[in-house]
Amino acid sequence: MTKTRFSTRRLALAGLIAAVYTAATLILPIPQYGGIQFRVAEAMTVLPFLFPEAIPGLAVGCFLANLLGSPIMLDWIFGTLATLLAALWSRRMPNIYLAALPPVVCNAVIVGAEIAWFTVQDGGAFWPAYGLSALTVGLGEIAACYILGVPLAKMLGKTLEAKGLLEAR
Repeated sequence: MTKTRFSTRRLALAGLIAAVYTAATLILPIPQYGGIQFRVAEAMTVLPFLFPEAIPGLAVGCFLANLLGSPIMLDWIFGTLATLLAALWSRRMPNIYLAALPPVVCNAVIVGAEIAWFTVQDGGAFWPAYGLSALTVGLGEIAACYILGVPLAKMLGKTLEAKGLLEAR
């Protein structure tokens, strides 16, 4: 009998991550859409470093949060794309501190461009708006990933290792 790639346990973990990401984004009363944003749920974007189930969980959670919280269809697509790319990239990082970097870069670049486009559409004003949006989104991501995400991942990693539920990386 061959080992299945997606066991019930792994699927449940991905679903749990998606639910927590979605709920944290929609329920917490802090700026989570627009030029200045701080998504507490983005702390979870370092979790792919620990286990691959976080990748689909984060992508689905981000899509649901954007679908339910943003009226802008492009946000559903590009916000989710930024989270998915960051999760895939974070999984490949050699340590937890570098694993927190891809969400910062992907969101600053992709979501920053999306916000700038919605703000000014195109023309000469796009690039200054993009620079400002990338900076503000990036700063929010740095706070979420490094102040909240790295400690969360360290604590979760130690707890799961102690219980024998996670292999040391």
